[in-house]
Amino acid sequence: MCGRFAITLPADAMAQLFAAAPDNALPEVPNFNVCPTNSIHAVVAQGEGRRLSALRWGFIPRWYKTPSDGPLLINARAETIAEKPAFRAACRERRCLIPVTGFYEWTKGEDGARLPWYIRSAREQPLAFAGVWQDWIGPDGDSLRSCAIVTTGANEPMQAIHHRMPVIIEPDDWGLWLGEKGKGAATLMQAAPEDALIWHRVAPAVNSNRASGEMLIEPL
Repeated sequence: MCGRFAITLPADAMAQLFAAAPDNALPEVPNFNVCPTNSIHAVVAQGEGRRLSALRWGFIPRWYKTPSDGPLLINARAETIAEKPAFRAACRERRCLIPVTGFYEWTKGEDGARLPWYIRSAREQPLAFAGVWQDWIGPDGDSLRSCAIVTTGANEPMQAIHHRMPVIIEPDDWGLWLGEKGKGAATLMQAAPEDALIWHRVAPAVNSNRASGEMLIEPL
């Protein structure tokens, strides 16, 4: 599961990091509380190169008559992505990388309260989540490019917080995930190494999707 994340890297730095040409009208950064249905940054392979584009977080299957015509598909399970009608074509043909600085998960306190945690790279560098995308065209000709984050079973340390985690693609594998280096992307859909991530508790302010600001990721 991944339902909220932060991105603090400037767009030009993202474009340089991923060797991607930036589109116009990219989402504003920093954003310490990126929520489902927000416009997010994603790296896609198109033509002879990569593009840093704005995609709606919340995959829209082709048969939806409106973006809200069915369940909000923010995650795609690695175990079933190749079989699910909503994702199977995108899994083969339209994979993307989603840059993040860190992401949030929640545990429950003894009183049932939701306790948020901020999770980031142990190497203090941006993470690249595996994603899938597609262009949706509505009955009236409206179009929207949307995406979902690929998730898998959590590694052992992460299981203390949540039983699932995003698939994280290492820099050496970016080209393989994007389809630039032939077949074999399925082998990348696995949990990150046990020492890849670190985390700390943060204040419950982030429980609101309206919250904003750098204080959201500060240790509690």
